[in-house]
Amino acid sequence: MPSALFVWGGWDGHEPQQCRDIFVPFLGDHGYAVTVSDTLDAYLDHERMHAYDLIVQIMTMSSISREQEAGLLAAIRSGVGFAGWHGGMADAFRMNTEYQFMVGGQWVAHPGNIIDYTVQIRDHDHPITAGLADFAMHSEQYYMHVDPGNAVLATTTFGAEHCDWIAGTVMPVTWTRMWGAGRVAYSSVGHVARDFDVLEARTMVQRGMLWASRAGR
Repeated sequence: MPSALFVWGGWDGHEPQQCRDIFVPFLGDHGYAVTVSDTLDAYLDHERMHAYDLIVQIMTMSSISREQEAGLLAAIRSGVGFAGWHGGMADAFRMNTEYQFMVGGQWVAHPGNIIDYTVQIRDHDHPITAGLADFAMHSEQYYMHVDPGNAVLATTTFGAEHCDWIAGTVMPVTWTRMWGAGRVAYSSVGHVARDFDVLEARTMVQRGMLWASRAGR
């Protein structure tokens, strides 16, 4: 049976508990034995960390110790998958640049806060985005600093309404990358739990977990 670690906590505004209750059952329905932790100390158990097939994290902002970070990064480098969404993955641990290097991006702004925007599917063949069409969101449109080495699957284009100097900027929304032998999957959608009422937003995160998992390779 494949196994996953789901680590949740951090800033309450991103509704980590409510999102936990969306995605933990999904993994269970796909045959995963899921360990749920509300502490980053889970990353300190070297033996268990390297035995998981997948790690999912929602831990916006917060801080991580060097020992916890090292445990997480070593597990991913060894082949454990890592997946997540929005600020729970790409606005966690702002002082830890090696963690950001692994993720492949870091949130820096969401001009206009909650707005209407469109996500454009760029790769129609990848398992995470296959069969999906462009879709609308009413949420935070993430402006990010991103690694040019990411494999970009979906993007969004910024208008001039809130920051005219970024008008026309095409920003990655969903991407994959490698960290050593580990697969990493990220999507910037999902500010709060109700955002996952949008089928395409939920599907990209769910498929990202399964794609990243060592069990699915």
